[in-house]
Amino acid sequence: MNAETKARLIERVKSLEGLTNDERSALLELLRTEKAYGLVWENKPEDVEERLRDELPVLVEDEAKRIISDSPDAPNHVLIEGDNLEALTTLAYTHAGKIDVIYIDPPYNTGNKDFVYNDAFVDSEDAYRHSKWLSFMSKRLRIAKKLLSDRGVIFISIDDNEQAQLKLLCDEIFGYDNFTGNVIWEKTDSPRMDVKSFTVRHDYILVYQKAGFILNRIEPNDIPEHYNKIDEKGRRYYLKPLRLMGGHKSDSLYYGIEAPDGSIVYPTEKNGDKGCWRWSNNKYLEEIERIEWIKGKKGWSANFRIYADALKPVPVNTVWTFDRVGSTRTAKTELTNIIQQSIFSYPKPSSLISFITKISSENNSTILDFFAGSGTTLHAVMQLNAEDGGHRQCILVTNNENGICENVTYERNKRVINGYTKPNGDHVEGLHANNLRYYRTAYVGRNRSPQNLRRLVELSTDMLCIKEGLYTECHEFAGVKTRKQFFRYYEQDSKRMLIIYREEYVPDLVNLINRLDLPDGKRVKVYVFSPSEDPWAGEFELVEDKIILCALPMAILNAYRRVLPKRREQVIYVDQETSKKPEVPASEPTLFDMNEEGGAQ
Repeated sequence: MNAETKARLIERVKSLEGLTNDERSALLELLRTEKAYGLVWENKPEDVEERLRDELPVLVEDEAKRIISDSPDAPNHVLIEGDNLEALTTLAYTHAGKIDVIYIDPPYNTGNKDFVYNDAFVDSEDAYRHSKWLSFMSKRLRIAKKLLSDRGVIFISIDDNEQAQLKLLCDEIFGYDNFTGNVIWEKTDSPRMDVKSFTVRHDYILVYQKAGFILNRIEPNDIPEHYNKIDEKGRRYYLKPLRLMGGHKSDSLYYGIEAPDGSIVYPTEKNGDKGCWRWSNNKYLEEIERIEWIKGKKGWSANFRIYADALKPVPVNTVWTFDRVGSTRTAKTELTNIIQQSIFSYPKPSSLISFITKISSENNSTILDFFAGSGTTLHAVMQLNAEDGGHRQCILVTNNENGICENVTYERNKRVINGYTKPNGDHVEGLHANNLRYYRTAYVGRNRSPQNLRRLVELSTDMLCIKEGLYTECHEFAGVKTRKQFFRYYEQDSKRMLIIYREEYVPDLVNLINRLDLPDGKRVKVYVFSPSEDPWAGEFELVEDKIILCALPMAILNAYRRVLPKRREQVIYVDQETSKKPEVPASEPTLFDMNEEGGAQ
């Protein structure tokens, strides 16, 4: 269809009578959509997507499940119970551009009751099986892209059922030029004997990166056979002649060294000409402990040891064998040892996720898994931190279908942190230097009424703690007791956060902020309720050098607006009360006239 024809049809649709606004919008969207090379599929709406047209998600902590370490430097890990589309929406506010590594193991859509769409399993006979899966994945991956940091990378496990489609989808979302590799993971060490054709022993892991990503090199998998000697400390090595072969001439490298029998040996060529050593005399004296002498027919020869543990890291290849990163069998055993029950048919081993994290993260990276399943990713991150002294933080997201989040994901990592006993009676010491917080998704009406705006701010406190990485609440601020109905204050190390729920008490809090004696360069992050984008900047002018201001809930709404589905009906709401800032009457009680229940004394 050429542009002129399309333009005429668009104008025709606009003028047609008998269409609802939804129908007209849908037809116009179809006409305006242009598709180049890539995937085309029938978009299938999700129940959760429809709910997000009317409700806004927030996160609320279940404090009873909080696990806090005695270590003051313990990383804060987050587990979110809820639909991952809703959870990703909240993370679009708390973690946009902050996630360094994403690993996900989505449903493979085998048609064998592994993929649920709108509370129903998608079977192999479903005519829209692939469209439903692509619709499902597309919505989530598009938000995931917004979460990745400038050096971010995403790893996606998949098998042959959707690998080809997923590759094209990711090319479209992340960009073909950002395709990093398609890893072959040998998932099983025992071939099936009941198949009529090939026995499939591998899965795939698709990898896409942001521009700043650098894949870490790894230690060599196998020590070459020529490292065939072992020193007194058990280190493997091989010998290399100290004399430089090939007729090289250098006066500075021609000098005598003492052999074990006291004789002085010089580097000479086979024909008797002067040769040279590989090392200068100074280096020889510095590295003399590596020298090993061998007595031959023609006298003593000097050699130096090259140790296997000095091998340089090598690039990661795209074939990962089960003996290197584990298999589904080792994963089953691992999970059973921890929670003493086998839940998943094909879990991922923590050694696989640990390897992914090792090659893709830095010591302080943030890792996200929004198909968390049994919680392997958090287990792997905590284990890697224990091994290399890292401070990586992990965010897990999973629903609670059949109690999986509470009884498997949470329970597994609770035991990994606290320690557990295997079925055979062996005790495994816990990875105690970790904090874990458990959140559930909750909802606020999407209509922009004064009640909903205030409710959104009230319920955003836990999200702000996650966003700022600040969880220690103080019950006093500048010598005054906090009031949860009016304001809350958080402080830990050099971080400070003040949340103001009632804007009429801003003047009182400005005076308190003015009393603060802050270290040089340190400021208080102040979140304040405002019905507009203006965070009452004028009122904070006195303390502007001590604070960083942010208006709520507009900051949240602006982040959500970029990822939420559009509402079907747009209602223009004008609230005369909140269209201007309220003035506090002189007779109205101040913050400090309030009793514990929040009422006037």
